Amino acid sequence: MFGLIKKIIGSGNGKVQTTDQDILTAHLALTVLLLDAAYADGECSEEEKEHLATTLVTNFGISGQEIDTLLADRDKERKEHVGLFRYTRVINENFSEKQKIDIMESAWRIILLDDHLEAHEDHFVHKLANLLNLSHSDLIDAKLRARKQLS
Repeated sequence: MFGLIKKIIGSGNGKVQTTDQDILTAHLALTVLLLDAAYADGECSEEEKEHLATTLVTNFGISGQEIDTLLADRDKERKEHVGLFRYTRVINENFSEKQKIDIMESAWRIILLDDHLEAHEDHFVHKLANLLNLSHSDLIDAKLRARKQLS
């Protein structure tokens, strides 16, 4: 997230070019990825939603008020079957590799929250890692850290 702000502020003409829409787009992209991780097994429990909201506030600095709007926007787009590529492109353009690994770790925590990894969830995180241009070792390391944090 800070990479996005830094990138926009640090652009060549010296003017601050960030807009509320730029930040909202980055927040929406992040929320989409984590919400899709929660729904990867076909359902999203209240515990997963609460963990998702806590993650967005604690790890990514998104306000609690903004989360409700983001979740409502994502539910609308979910019904319209918008693909992940649109959102991972925003993440890839604006987030550092470290931040993308943090996203992957957050996705793993949400998926592993119920202590059961289903094939759809495993497929989702592999697809997400690929779309975020992360290595297989980044994927596995994030999974191990997530398991450790949840235990």
